[in-house]
Amino acid sequence: MATESTLRAVVAAHESWAQTRDRTARTSPGRKALLAKFEQQADPDGVLTAAERAARAASLRKAHFSRMALLSAQSRRRARELLAEADRVDAERVDLANHAGLVELLSEMGL
Repeated sequence: MATESTLRAVVAAHESWAQTRDRTARTSPGRKALLAKFEQQADPDGVLTAAERAARAASLRKAHFSRMALLSAQSRRRARELLAEADRVDAERVDLANHAGLVELLSEMGL
């Protein structure tokens, strides 16, 4: 459940993006920084050619986003499993409550 501060932040973000004329320009520094991070990881000593560094950085970028996709898929699967388990437990609880009600009724009837 979202907290009030989270909801305020979401509202502010949407209002900010609504006022942004050039979204590409606004996000450009972040994209450049991420690419620079991958290039630094690919060639920490600066010994590779620009083409080789770019190719390796592209592979690191693909690995990064593939890893994020994998984690997302695992998270969604776990959430589905937990929801299914919660549904199973709820059904069992209802069955037990119905059984307890039946036992009580039979007891009141002297059976």
